[in-house]
Amino acid sequence: MSYREEVMQAVDHIKNKIDTQPKIGIVLGSGLGEVVEGIEDKTVIPYSNIPGFPVSTVKGHAGNLVFGKLEGKDVAAMQGRFHFYEGHPISKVVFGVRVMGLLGINTLIVTNAAGGINASLKPGDLMVIKDHINFAGENPAIGEEIPEFGPRFFDMTYAYDPELIETAKRVYEKNKVAYKEGVYAFLKGPSYETPAEIKMLSIIGADAVGMSTVPEVIAARQMNIKVFGISCITNMAAGISKNKLSHQEVIETSERVKKDFIKIISGAVAEM
Repeated sequence: MSYREEVMQAVDHIKNKIDTQPKIGIVLGSGLGEVVEGIEDKTVIPYSNIPGFPVSTVKGHAGNLVFGKLEGKDVAAMQGRFHFYEGHPISKVVFGVRVMGLLGINTLIVTNAAGGINASLKPGDLMVIKDHINFAGENPAIGEEIPEFGPRFFDMTYAYDPELIETAKRVYEKNKVAYKEGVYAFLKGPSYETPAEIKMLSIIGADAVGMSTVPEVIAARQMNIKVFGISCITNMAAGISKNKLSHQEVIETSERVKKDFIKIISGAVAEM
């Protein structure tokens, strides 16, 4: 079965399970899955029940595709994502985004846990992503040109939608959350970066670093889906932090800021 056929099979399977057409897709990163608690009239489909869907193997990723209404809007939320470092090919990393795009979403909210590089950031900050650096060099548009996924060559000038970023500023202010924005750098992982690598990333303009998100954003933009992104700064990166880095710290910080995170995501959806 071709990749296109796999995606279409998953789409057909899901359409038989839901009664709505989602307009907003949400990808929830490590420890950030509790946004789905606010979704009403939920239909929860485990990834393992969807043909072709990978299964997330990372702690903090529940592994469900959740449909319903959030702030009155029809949404599809990925409660956990797929990472390149889990051994998935890049086409599988973006499988969920491809499926949501063909189900009808026109806006994608991407979230992640990230290490802070810019000294103005601190653990617990919710950084709006204004641009990214694909330092891993992986691109999900490589390979066969599939018309349903969009053109082979496409613009990435506004990978993160400027109007949605302006909307976010109002949402942050309304909820009394400190507004931060910056550039997110994507590396493959799963090892954390060395201090020298973090110094290099700082020099080239990165404010935060993580192991996800960018492939999904590229796939979304190829499908002409608008993107809004947030990085939860869970720790300061190597060489900035004097502590050893751990995934446990990522989960603990995500848990600490989840109330603010849910307010921002819900507020952004309400404005979309």
